[in-house]
Amino acid sequence: MKENLSTIARRIGVSVTTVSRVLSGNAAKYRISADTARRVREEAERSNYAPSIVAQSLRKQQTRTVGLLTPSLANPYFAEMASVIISEVHKRGYTTIVIDTMENEGNFDDGLTQLLARQVDGIIAVPCGQDEKLVSDINKSFVPVMLVDRYYEDSPLPFVSTNNYKGGFDATNLLISSGHRQIACIQGVRTSVPNNERVRGYRDAMKEAGLEEFELVAGNEFSIQNGYLETKLLLSGQNRPSAVFALSNNITLGVLKACREAGLRIPSDLSLMSFDNYAYMDYMEPPITRVGQPVEDMATLATKILFDRIDGLSPGTSQLKLSPTIIRGESIRRA
Repeated sequence: MKENLSTIARRIGVSVTTVSRVLSGNAAKYRISADTARRVREEAERSNYAPSIVAQSLRKQQTRTVGLLTPSLANPYFAEMASVIISEVHKRGYTTIVIDTMENEGNFDDGLTQLLARQVDGIIAVPCGQDEKLVSDINKSFVPVMLVDRYYEDSPLPFVSTNNYKGGFDATNLLISSGHRQIACIQGVRTSVPNNERVRGYRDAMKEAGLEEFELVAGNEFSIQNGYLETKLLLSGQNRPSAVFALSNNITLGVLKACREAGLRIPSDLSLMSFDNYAYMDYMEPPITRVGQPVEDMATLATKILFDRIDGLSPGTSQLKLSPTIIRGESIRRA
């Protein structure tokens, strides 16, 4: 078995954060008992755990590398974000180590420990899950961490994201102003803050219009399959919606596939609003109306803030939400 903080923590029955604090020499600071600290050190020694994980070793010299954790390079949205970050890092004479966590919280934690073992000078991450403890500990005791796109609620960790609430609210209002009442929302990962903010915007817009009874939120992944399966279910129900709000580009592709199989045309049979902006949406039949995120600006800002921390120019406490834009296509008709 490959040794990392998670495997050591699991064997001795403590948290990953506790292991990292002991191995970074911070047991006393966080009031970790002497017995627990001893067991952690003995297990790390017994398993020949990489000593480079220790903070003192990490900070002896710069490796001129930055780690990037992304949930899915197969998703064009995250692939574009990664491309911009890699380019910005390269401009500064650094190399990027990219890890695809495949939307798995365990892979995300393992990825963090792998990056520490490689002695990176900083980490840019799109987090998975809702537990920020390991990320916060690394940010405080090891190397600076910068979150992009996703972030943790009520956390001081720095991030750059889209104002997803505004995107969800404005998109839903556009459908409502076009006369739609039965508007279905197909969401992505339910532990993702951006997803939940988009859903919150959808619900608030429906509530303000007095349409709470028509609210319908379904789905659980930012995937084509999720969009496809949920749309199949929606189309087979008795109260078929007149419009669908798909909360990602991949979900949108699944919606389109299900509609084609059902012989439905957009927008004459079903109106469609998407989240995420890609050039190919202008070349679809019909062109898709969507919420555009400032991906390049987010990635560029996240990289700048991280390097300001690496260079000691700022404490890196920024929490920024950039405004989305509605890009009009021809996928919405008046109901």
